[in-house]
Amino acid sequence: MAAGVNRKISAASARSHTRKGKQNSSFQLPSGMFKTILVVFFMGLLAWAYQATRPPQPKICGSPDGPPVTATRIKLSDGRHLAYKEHGVNKDVAKYKIVFVHGFDSCRHDTVVATTLSPDVVEDLGVYIVSFDRPGYGESDPNPKRTLKSLPLDIEELADQLGLGSKFYVVGFSMGGQVIWTCLKYIPHRLAGATLIAPVVNYWWPGFPANLSKEAYSQQFPQDQWALRIAHYTPWLTYWWNTQKWFPGCSVISNSIDDFSRRDLELLPRFSSRKGYEAQVRQQGEFESLHRDMMIGFGTWEFDPMDLKNPFPNNEGSVHLWMGDEDGFVPVTLQRYIAQQLPWIHYHELPGMGHMFPLADGMGDAIIKALLIGEDSIPNI
Repeated sequence: MAAGVNRKISAASARSHTRKGKQNSSFQLPSGMFKTILVVFFMGLLAWAYQATRPPQPKICGSPDGPPVTATRIKLSDGRHLAYKEHGVNKDVAKYKIVFVHGFDSCRHDTVVATTLSPDVVEDLGVYIVSFDRPGYGESDPNPKRTLKSLPLDIEELADQLGLGSKFYVVGFSMGGQVIWTCLKYIPHRLAGATLIAPVVNYWWPGFPANLSKEAYSQQFPQDQWALRIAHYTPWLTYWWNTQKWFPGCSVISNSIDDFSRRDLELLPRFSSRKGYEAQVRQQGEFESLHRDMMIGFGTWEFDPMDLKNPFPNNEGSVHLWMGDEDGFVPVTLQRYIAQQLPWIHYHELPGMGHMFPLADGMGDAIIKALLIGEDSIPNI
């Protein structure tokens, strides 16, 4: 009996000894090494994140590794260059002088009112138009210090260096139309009149009722909602978000046509000449052009356009806002609200038209005549 017990104890003891031997022979990290590996991994992740969110340096025109300078340019007071292009009659004999501001992902060649303006109107009214590459686009130097106020001051300096006089007109399309609000804010004393064509809106302007802006915002594609949300709340991630491959970035940057209306698609072939200079638009890099536009345009503004006062209280000039009611890029409901809040705005809404209505026959003449001589006529489009 005792011997049987001893044999059982010995067998159990042997199994226990074997398990201990196996346990003792397993690999164990030295004390503290696991924490070290975690720290190294975390630091590596931070380094990757820093590099991924840091945009490359722009390829400035005229620099050793940048594109060549082919445009006429002025040198601004801070040393930057601004490329420009002149249209219409000679400025020395012009009766009306207009500075045109191009839109998102565009350049000085995309002057829709100049390209669609009839020669008769140009000559009869004596119209001179100068378009320019906004900072970072085309052949204008980037402005890493760009603010809402800096671009109107660039426009003012351009006008002064070209000798356009004490007052001039401003016209902007799409994102360039949004810039006109800043001109009305910061250089109203230099303006003879202003026109905003399908101007981009900032959904975070405080003057919008929350339910109205939320509804308009929800109508955008989910990928664009995210792109704008990031540009507004975490602008330092704008470059990364629009260049990473995990999630779709801004649809406009990817040249999607899904936002265009039926009429837009019919008008787009009129933009065919753009193929000859399209590569110039982003040639200095996307961050200081497209991404900077998004961070400024959809960031936190230091003023609300709906708080602006009439810059022409004695009717010595006028402000016009043109909009298509089927615009897939800019919600017409928000433009209508702006027009209601600013009764001094001359609001023109075009039934059945989308974002590209300035390309339609007769629209250039209608837009310019309304601004310069107060003729309110809409062509049969």
